[in-house]
Amino acid sequence: MGSCGYLGSPNISGGDKMKKTICFYFQVHQPYRLRQYRFFDIGKSDYYFDDFANRNFLERIAERCYLPMNRLMLDLITSHKGAFKVAFSISGIALQQFEENSPQVLKSFQALAQTGNVEFLAETYAHSLASLVSEEEFRSQVLHHAHTVERLFGVQPVTFRNTELIYSDAIGATVADMGYQTMLAEGAKHILGWKSPHYLYTNPVNPKLKLLLRNFNLSDDIAFRFSNREWERWPLTADKFVGWLSAIDKEDEIVNLFMDYETFGEHQSISTGIFEFMRHLPGAILKQGDFELLTPAEAAVKHQPISMLHTPFATSWADEERDVSAWIGNELQNEAITKLYALEEAVKEVNDPQLFSRFRYLQASDHFYYMCTKFFSDGAVHKYFNPYNTPYEAFINYMNVISDFQIRLDKTNK
Repeated sequence: MGSCGYLGSPNISGGDKMKKTICFYFQVHQPYRLRQYRFFDIGKSDYYFDDFANRNFLERIAERCYLPMNRLMLDLITSHKGAFKVAFSISGIALQQFEENSPQVLKSFQALAQTGNVEFLAETYAHSLASLVSEEEFRSQVLHHAHTVERLFGVQPVTFRNTELIYSDAIGATVADMGYQTMLAEGAKHILGWKSPHYLYTNPVNPKLKLLLRNFNLSDDIAFRFSNREWERWPLTADKFVGWLSAIDKEDEIVNLFMDYETFGEHQSISTGIFEFMRHLPGAILKQGDFELLTPAEAAVKHQPISMLHTPFATSWADEERDVSAWIGNELQNEAITKLYALEEAVKEVNDPQLFSRFRYLQASDHFYYMCTKFFSDGAVHKYFNPYNTPYEAFINYMNVISDFQIRLDKTNK
């Protein structure tokens, strides 16, 4: 990677060493959604994507979330005179859609970049599952995404966040080999055991890679439970939340609050009070006196890892299991992902920019999430994000597209 840096390089003063770190990170992603693609379209139409739906979704979420929240973030950075800091991981295909259809959203993120108080993280360009399937494609996408971030925001990312916080020892070792020294991961109980997520850990294969672990209870209190009137802790206020932060063991060093940016205004509507909650939360945290707000890169500089964290099997921030079964947990998903990545070598041999782009768009994890059959503990979550009536519809639609894509790829190769 060469020299790495971002606007506002870590500068941690000695007087703040005893303060507990609060680290906010937000995921921003929009896939290229597929149109209804029937069996009879195969071989006749290469129009795979629903341009109308993609524009409409982007316009709606920009109006409800991206634009008002970015204004709020800018106000908080200004009003707290640099003490408020956040991090974003924006998928490459989301950035691409901003450039194509919503330049005002891109400009609002660029305005945040110019403050020096916002860190932009590296990830896979297509918000893909490549880390689970193809190391070559994974590396290629991460490089593509880093170049895109540098082109649009003038900074080279130094911290890595994989799709949906997917992490394992092997994935972490690959990320470290690419030059990243810090990575975000889920604070999964079945991995941590008795350990606390409120410290830095290291990858056991390459201990140079530091790990920041999400506190999923506190993060999900905001992301999922905020507007739930059946929740015994409702309503959630900024002061109440800071009270929970203050109750954490005084020896603990860092609390990582990681969530979807669409939490604000889309998943939790403005009528729930979520914007006012976020408007007051940083001030309430800073007023307490025992906390400071840092970016992931700054937190990794300030704190020292306490031990290695062995993660032999992939974890994520999805569902109760915190594993990757939301994307590769059934035969439909496995067949689809196997069929897709079987085309990787042929796509790269063809050297056709349009086919290559479509190959990337078809890798977005969303397509496989729609095929999930876990309609038990997490069914409501999957249904909320799913445009298909059943996982089988999602699978058939996707496989029809793949069949046509393969035909066109074969023709081009010949």
